[in-house]
Amino acid sequence: MNILFFLTPKSEVAYLYDDQTLRQALEIMEHHRYTAIPMISRLGKYIGTITEGDMLWGIKNEYDLSLKEAEHVPVAVIPRRSDNCPVSIDATMEDMFGKALNQNFVPVVDDQKNFIGIITRKDIMRYCYGQMGKKAQSV
Repeated sequence: MNILFFLTPKSEVAYLYDDQTLRQALEIMEHHRYTAIPMISRLGKYIGTITEGDMLWGIKNEYDLSLKEAEHVPVAVIPRRSDNCPVSIDATMEDMFGKALNQNFVPVVDDQKNFIGIITRKDIMRYCYGQMGKKAQSV
């Protein structure tokens, strides 16, 4: 099945630009109540995923920060433990299963590696549940 049926487009996704500050990142994540958020360049390229934990450990290990000082730290310099690996737009739902085990969302990029949206674990689980229901009805 084509993954674009499940895509939450970039226009509906909260994300950070890599040149935004740590303070801006914290405020955006707090506003949306997310624990992880995609990070892209101003050109739209997917950079990676930053988590609350990445920011916390970055503050602890790299900086002696107040919230005011966080206005001067670009979020891109915060070390990330891991990134949510993106898939291309021609990936299949089957390609998503392994990623969904370890990621809340799967970033989707086009042929030029531009971020175009995400597919959530919830949507992948709904698809699987629907497939299980179809198999049960056919038996």
